[in-house]
Amino acid sequence: MSANDRIQWFHKKISANCYPNASHLSERFGISHRQAQRDVEFLRNELEAPLAYCTKKKGYYYKESYVLPLMLEDESNADYQAIVSGIRAFSEQTAARSVIQMQLPYSAVLEITDRMTVMNLRSFIVAEEPHHRYRCEFPSVELFLGIIVSADADIRIVSPDWLRNKLLDFARRLLNRNEAPEE
Repeated sequence: MSANDRIQWFHKKISANCYPNASHLSERFGISHRQAQRDVEFLRNELEAPLAYCTKKKGYYYKESYVLPLMLEDESNADYQAIVSGIRAFSEQTAARSVIQMQLPYSAVLEITDRMTVMNLRSFIVAEEPHHRYRCEFPSVELFLGIIVSADADIRIVSPDWLRNKLLDFARRLLNRNEAPEE
């Protein structure tokens, strides 16, 4: 069973007012208690679930209505999630070293028509605009462009022009390096 399965199970138990806890998760899926705690932390921190712990019932509940985001289980999504996790870790490390960088993040407007891609990029989206456009903020240009490329979705950089040009230059260099050799 994958982490996705465990989190979905945990969410269903919370939604059914069963007050599950890390021990229940550990027992149900045969994982360590620490891994179960990491799953709960992922649900709270990465998926932004409004989790609260009830000491009387010794389990978790939602403080407000919550819908679990769709999560795909294919290999490309696992890679994508790893990249998103990597950029979040990078952001946290950068925050510790550079207050200026966090005060002045890079920003861009992306046009994204696929709702799944929007959900996957929600940690970067700061505002929704008309016509499927989303204002994003990010700490690193290279990592953000990596996210866009790895998303394998129809994403268009509306602005700024310099970011779009950087992506196009990167794509040209990559294509040139990988052209079939002449025989």
